Amino acid sequence: MPKEKRPSSSASASRKSAGPLFNKELGQHILKNPLVVNGIIDKANLKPTDTVLEVGPGTGNLTVKMLEKVKKLIAVEMDPRLAAELTKRVQGKPEQRKLEILVGDFLKVDLPYFDVCVSNTPYQISAPLVMKLLKHEPPFRCAVLMFQREFALRLVAKPGDNLYCRLSAYVQLLARVDHIMKVGKNNFRPPPQVESSVVRMEFRYPRPNINLDEYDGLLRIVFSRRNKTIAANFKTSTVMSMLERNYKTFCAVRNIDVPMNFNVKEAMNEVLVSSGYAEKRAAKLDIDDYLKLLCAFNDAGFHFS
Repeated sequence: MPKEKRPSSSASASRKSAGPLFNKELGQHILKNPLVVNGIIDKANLKPTDTVLEVGPGTGNLTVKMLEKVKKLIAVEMDPRLAAELTKRVQGKPEQRKLEILVGDFLKVDLPYFDVCVSNTPYQISAPLVMKLLKHEPPFRCAVLMFQREFALRLVAKPGDNLYCRLSAYVQLLARVDHIMKVGKNNFRPPPQVESSVVRMEFRYPRPNINLDEYDGLLRIVFSRRNKTIAANFKTSTVMSMLERNYKTFCAVRNIDVPMNFNVKEAMNEVLVSSGYAEKRAAKLDIDDYLKLLCAFNDAGFHFS
């Protein structure tokens, strides 16, 4: 059996100087450029009275800078090794009393109150992280979030843009999202395989008085084939079956008899034609259009949740 090749002393020294070994499965890429760190903090407009939620603090390059500016920082870190590194970094310093570390999966932990969220987001949880933040109560002041470049551009895409999608239409209903910074691969250790961007997200007020699950259900249908007409996306057997089932449930709950001659395809088509959206395409519609379309279906007794 061949002997296992031992790493050279120079390789071992290089690995030690690189700090803790990073877990690629957890999407660990530590932000190392102080100019980018300071730019993110500036865009967060932190106040001395703020409580900050940081997702994925890693070794704490952002954390230690923010601790100097805020009342409290709650860091959610999934990797116990990196949480230990962060604890050591502030041990014995005045900032130690300001820092609380929650070791666990951000998507599963109960979030405490916070004013601002800052995240160098593990890219594989980008969409669920955004959704969890959007549903958080009470609403926070703003979030400054690092994402893979394409995902960030989807968040800010407008009707007619190539990247405009269901995610764009859902997020922009609830928040204003601005692209504030491009971040190249070499600003991280180890470098990721993709370019990154930072966005700033603020809640819209007043919040829309609609069923968000229904709104998302509508978006799922119209964006299933974003360049097809709205009518074409509704005419699939799966969608018509769902609408018929929901319509009958709607009637039963309200103790209304379903009309003997009820035809889901005709009723659905009547809503689309009368609302003026039958021949429109999802990629070209804005949020006001989707709200009007949802209202038209609801008024006709059709629901999407």
